[in-house]
Amino acid sequence: MLLTVRNSAWLRRRTVRVALSAGVIVSVLMIVVGVHEGGQDGRATAALWTSALLLLTVVLLIRQVLALPVVTAQSIYGAISAYLIIGLMFASCYSAMWLLSDRTFFAPPGSHHGNLSDFQYFSFTTLTTLGYGDFTAAASGGRAVAMIEAMTGQVFLVTLVAKLVSAFRPTRAAAGPASDQAADDD
Repeated sequence: MLLTVRNSAWLRRRTVRVALSAGVIVSVLMIVVGVHEGGQDGRATAALWTSALLLLTVVLLIRQVLALPVVTAQSIYGAISAYLIIGLMFASCYSAMWLLSDRTFFAPPGSHHGNLSDFQYFSFTTLTTLGYGDFTAAASGGRAVAMIEAMTGQVFLVTLVAKLVSAFRPTRAAAGPASDQAADDD
């Protein structure tokens, strides 16, 4: 998030960047305090706030990628990073739902303990629409969020990443010796 804020073209004013960076740092500190001192509600609030910060990071990152005049390997890496952050954002959201719902998220209730690695695994298998099936959301709220995540993952890949990859033209220096050989053969 700090790197995204630091590199944002529309945040060129130093005071805006410093204020946003301070806000992110204070948010991280509040999340840590909420997790360690706030009990179940504090951890749920911290997980929701983490989701919000990750969503803001994705929006800023995609905005930067789309603002670039030329598609480079760096912009493709930025889009892939945004895709991964989306998965982490939904994992944090699932964690908050688990904490707020008497600690039942997966079906059948009590079949899985909710921990961060379970939520990340569920999130990324949902985001990629791989769906192994060993984890299933028990309640309609979890299923609805999982559907939104699956659609978000597919739309993201089909639109942004595919557009960037199709527009990518490596430079001659980046193409390497094989392209130099092909140019010499012409």
